[in-house]
Amino acid sequence: MTKPLTLHPDRLFPAEPTIRDIARRLYAGVADLPIVSPHGHTDPAWFATNEPFSDPSSLLIVPDHYVFRMLFSQGTSLETLGVPTVDGSLTETDSRKIWHVLANNYHLFRGTPSRMWLDWVFSAVFGLDVLLEAETADLYYDTIDAALKTEAFRPRALFERFNIEVIATTESPLDGLAHHAAIRASGWGGRVVTAYRPDPVVDPEAARFADNVRRFGETAGEDVSTWDGYLAAHRFHRARFREAGATSTDHGHPSARTADLTPEDAAALYARVLVAATPEDAELFRAQMLTEMARMSIEDGMVMQLHPGVHRNHNAAVLARFGRDKGADIPTEGEFVDSLKPLLDRFGTDPRLTLILFTLDEDVYSRELAPLAGHYPCLRLGPPWWFHDSPEGMRRFRERTTETAGFYNTVGFNDDTRAFLSIPARHDVARRMDCVWLAQLVAEHRLPEDEAHEVAHALAYDLVKKAYKL
Repeated sequence: MTKPLTLHPDRLFPAEPTIRDIARRLYAGVADLPIVSPHGHTDPAWFATNEPFSDPSSLLIVPDHYVFRMLFSQGTSLETLGVPTVDGSLTETDSRKIWHVLANNYHLFRGTPSRMWLDWVFSAVFGLDVLLEAETADLYYDTIDAALKTEAFRPRALFERFNIEVIATTESPLDGLAHHAAIRASGWGGRVVTAYRPDPVVDPEAARFADNVRRFGETAGEDVSTWDGYLAAHRFHRARFREAGATSTDHGHPSARTADLTPEDAAALYARVLVAATPEDAELFRAQMLTEMARMSIEDGMVMQLHPGVHRNHNAAVLARFGRDKGADIPTEGEFVDSLKPLLDRFGTDPRLTLILFTLDEDVYSRELAPLAGHYPCLRLGPPWWFHDSPEGMRRFRERTTETAGFYNTVGFNDDTRAFLSIPARHDVARRMDCVWLAQLVAEHRLPEDEAHEVAHALAYDLVKKAYKL
């Protein structure tokens, strides 16, 4: 017998009736606000071509490392899930078979954010009212597959249905941004902007770094054999990205280390890393480039984002066979106080700079990040990210940062996802959890309810637009 699928209107709200009633009132004021998605990894080609999504598995399983990492952890091979290989060798191509793997193992997601997001997609987007399991796999597949063939489920129609005001994708300076140009030329009213992610030409330990830098210089018309030419190429590409709507940069460095070398020392370091970088030289170069990016942000107004503290692609065998971003990124210990000091000594009080900090090390929220953001005018705290993009992660974030940094040194929520259909679900979770936190403050007489309504609106909409200049 099939089990029902229902989205309870009080999901994530506390059982205690007083706080629950306050949370309901706060949530009612923000539930339907437009979505501002300032940082993510949706494919701009979706919105440029507006072609139908091909099939349920290619949309909801194959590209989503939140989904396939759980299945992989329980012994399902990535080949079975149709994840493409680096060398092009065959993996499963039967979309229905891939879907059955998810259905047969859907119990593995109990209690996880992925289960919440997927259930929301199945119910709110596709109108399914029974739980996904082996017995309902074909019903699910046929329902979703039929919907994807209709005009209402093309990317632009879903963008509008989801009430997305603006969404930012993320591209490297090696990207020609042709899809963004096509979106602008199409006359469609949806706002899709890019963000400048220079890691391939900033990290000497990135694959094909020297070749990347050469191409980076050629497209900019700059001689990148010199330090000055290399910096000029960044300014060229940053301007190109701004023309495509970018208001932010993003930096996925292993650590938050910054440096403030003399121009002569920076030029000598650059010359070394172009040839062969030691681990220390690579880390020092990344550190110097964060300070250079801050300097350029002061010049051109782009907001900086820093996502450090991840051992990316930890599984060497998966990296070799399937490439990057396949669910094997693991959090590492973070440190910000000493690491950011060279940059902050130079630019920390400059009102033209905004640097948004993220972490996967929750221990540094109260110990380092909140005190830093509660003092330096340039710093803002990014929302719970990645493994902490969850109800409990959001709760811990507010508990550990509010007393020191307040609400207004944070930047609302961003979904940071490739899973387009889950974006409204993720924002809904964030809005509900912020309303729960505010409701507790109201119930404890620490915040008047009228002010809590103002804060809820700010957290859902105002702060993200202000921080990202959107």
